[in-house]
Amino acid sequence: MKEWLPEQDIASDGNPYFCTFVLKPYHRFFNQMKEIAPKFEATAAEERWYSHWMQKGYFRSVPDNREPYTIVIPPPNVTGVLHMGHMLNNTIQDILIRRARMLGKNALWVPGTDHASIATEAKVVNKLKQEGIEKAQLTRDEFLKHAWEWKEKHGGIILEQLKKLGASCDWDRTVFTMDEPRYESVIKVFVDLYNKGLIYRGVRMVNWDPKALTALSDEEVIYKEVNSKLFYLRYKVVDSEDEWITIATTRPETILGDTAVCVHPNDERYQHLHGRKVLVPLVNRAVPVIADEYVDMEFGTGCLKITPAHDINDYNLGIKYKLDTIDIFNDNGTLSEAAQLFVGKDRFEVRELIIPELDKAGNLVKIEAYLNKIGFSERTDAVIEPKLSLQWFLKMEEMAKPALEVVMNDTIAFHPPKFKNTYRHWMENVRDWCISRQLWWGQRIPAWYLPNREIVVASTQTEALALANKQFPELNLVASDLKQDEDVLDTWFSSWLWPVSVFDGIRFPENEEIKYYYPTNDLITAPEILFFWVARMIMAGQEYRGDIPFRNVYLTGIVRDKLGRKMSKSLGNSPDPIALMEKYGADGVRVGMLLTSPAGNDLPFDESLCEQGRNFSNKIWNALRLVTGWNVDESLAQPSYASQSVSWFEARFAESLALINEHFDRYRLSDALMAAYKLVWDDFCSWYLEMVKPAYQQPIDAKTYQATLGFFNELLKMLHPFMPFITEEMYHLLNEKPEKDLIVSTWPQMEPGDTTLLADFDFAAELINAIRALRQEKGIANREKITLMVTRSSSSKPNSFDDVVVKLCNLEALEYVDEKPQGAFTFLVKTTEFSVPAGEKIDVKAEIAKLEADLKYAQGFLRSVMGKLNNAKFMAGAPAQVVENELKKKADAETRIKAIEEQIESLS
Repeated sequence: MKEWLPEQDIASDGNPYFCTFVLKPYHRFFNQMKEIAPKFEATAAEERWYSHWMQKGYFRSVPDNREPYTIVIPPPNVTGVLHMGHMLNNTIQDILIRRARMLGKNALWVPGTDHASIATEAKVVNKLKQEGIEKAQLTRDEFLKHAWEWKEKHGGIILEQLKKLGASCDWDRTVFTMDEPRYESVIKVFVDLYNKGLIYRGVRMVNWDPKALTALSDEEVIYKEVNSKLFYLRYKVVDSEDEWITIATTRPETILGDTAVCVHPNDERYQHLHGRKVLVPLVNRAVPVIADEYVDMEFGTGCLKITPAHDINDYNLGIKYKLDTIDIFNDNGTLSEAAQLFVGKDRFEVRELIIPELDKAGNLVKIEAYLNKIGFSERTDAVIEPKLSLQWFLKMEEMAKPALEVVMNDTIAFHPPKFKNTYRHWMENVRDWCISRQLWWGQRIPAWYLPNREIVVASTQTEALALANKQFPELNLVASDLKQDEDVLDTWFSSWLWPVSVFDGIRFPENEEIKYYYPTNDLITAPEILFFWVARMIMAGQEYRGDIPFRNVYLTGIVRDKLGRKMSKSLGNSPDPIALMEKYGADGVRVGMLLTSPAGNDLPFDESLCEQGRNFSNKIWNALRLVTGWNVDESLAQPSYASQSVSWFEARFAESLALINEHFDRYRLSDALMAAYKLVWDDFCSWYLEMVKPAYQQPIDAKTYQATLGFFNELLKMLHPFMPFITEEMYHLLNEKPEKDLIVSTWPQMEPGDTTLLADFDFAAELINAIRALRQEKGIANREKITLMVTRSSSSKPNSFDDVVVKLCNLEALEYVDEKPQGAFTFLVKTTEFSVPAGEKIDVKAEIAKLEADLKYAQGFLRSVMGKLNNAKFMAGAPAQVVENELKKKADAETRIKAIEEQIESLS
């Protein structure tokens, strides 16, 4: 340990512990200090210390000669407010950053927000509607003015809320995915990838959100199981008197866009219909019967209606068999003129209206209940409509290969590694990314359309005009001849550049900051955006830096309620994080969130966890009040029990610290917290402080007191990343004008402890607990002194903690004897036998009667066990494990009987 205290004025006395830190007579300070409050006032301390840290610039980082440690925040949406998922994710980030800072690294946590195209535009549209304004009434620039005003008013709320949690971000570096450097970076990347032939424009089947009126990528579609209906409809075979073919569909409204019926070529029921035509119900359109192995003969009737404009598989069949494509839907999900019927009505309304019409026409056969999966928009929760649309795409196959390799070979380590298989599945089945969105809020696609229907791509209109005139000089174009694409880029197309763009590494790839901070160290995020964001950042990092964007990915679980449901506003099961922090303190909530949250596993959240966190704060606060309330007498020599206790806790602290460091190295933060929790609660508070605590109204010796305060300081350092506010407060109460604030102090460093000492104490602790149990069982008051006798044997020897046992058990004496005494209570700890003379206050007759009752019960239990073991039928038929359990019961019962008989004999 280092930097405990500024001067040393007590010799080590040969104890290696006292060589590892420096001592100072603290009692001089405590005799003058004001009384510590009965309870920790969390809210006041949080405001005071966060303001102090900000004023001191402790969160600020600039490149220097230290090792950098960098985290970029997963940028929350500007539409967002703090929820429990944010709490967990940002608590983990802050713990890692604070520990790195204490390890002497140049720690940087870059904050920022995401412009969230779909969500933000929806918010602005709703706001305008409330003001009586429709988006369609506005020009693009007018709408964007409203959007920026909304962003400025609401966009920073979540970052302010993170400050209440204690997030130690470098707020001077706060960035936004649509600020000028990030906007220009996105445009520059689009142009570059287009020029490399990786971005193209084409008509493809896309996931269409009829509410947001935009295309979505595959990853933005959430599939849910829904109770649907399966409608069996019959189509009349053309040129037949009364022959029909029956199909089954969950979407009867789409028959208006049917251009074929498909059967399996090997299905004998329909082979005679190959090449024939059938009539689409209601519209009487003649369409061919085609045969393809895609059809599942076992599903439904073995016949499929084919609607190439509204199903991806039908679309592929349409291309294969050159079928007509009839798009029957408008962008908003209403039926178009091409449907011929129900024009202008919503798709789900038409589903209800079309069934009576089909029944009346004789086309409805039957309806069955059916459970199927339906795609919903991640942003608006609208049912996705597969739709043919002209969109911009990014080729992914070649970019995915190196991004897969660096994860599978652990160049980038996933914590936990189980998510590598999910990642591999996605990357091996990657599809081209639809990157255009039919919105106004976002980075506008830098594509310009010319009068001759050609396209040029350039960062600005000026550059586009120059390029166009170079390619088509005969057109003699002017700026007004160029029309920019109306669409914007997918939000993820900006956030995939995040680890590079936050350091302006796209625009200025050789700048000092990108070279110093990149690649970053750790990314903390959720598994559900593993492909959305993590995979794409890896691709972008390799494309634009030739290197990975981060070395480790810590994947958090989902915060769920006690019933296992994901927390959400719609379910009303998500508590307000701000209210939780007001009730339990930020430290209490941080501890509560992390106690049951191992990487990759869901967090079953219960408010009692926060209460447990607050109780832990109370525990260490009360320990501070206890210790600082002791009087110190410098003339006192250190008692042997105190010396033993100090030596033990040093070894115990060293052992726990090594375990905590190992947990951090393996990204087991929940385990690291639990190890720290047990060290403080169990070992320090419940054992060590009791071991060294002076008798009532008696002083403590200076050497033990100073060692205790030294331990307290180091424990606060160890706890600081988890509980920043209370530890900083306590550190300043323990130290008069410390040279450094706790936040920038040094992480504890200790040499390995004496394992023999630890083993000796474990034995002593077991003995102490046994004596306490004996007192309770025999009704011996704790204030009554007793004598403990140890029967000498080959395995028994004086324990280095005998003096601690004497103190904690209130022993008159601890004696080693050759034979156990008569008239005493005896018990075993491991293989060593201990005795406590019964004493005059014990009713020997009553004790013998109790022992005889115990003996009778034990003998009866043994007889029942032997009954089974002597039963040949049982022994022949019982599994080996059952027989082994019965044999163990027999041995335990015999041992118990022998011990009781010996106790009766000793009392007789």
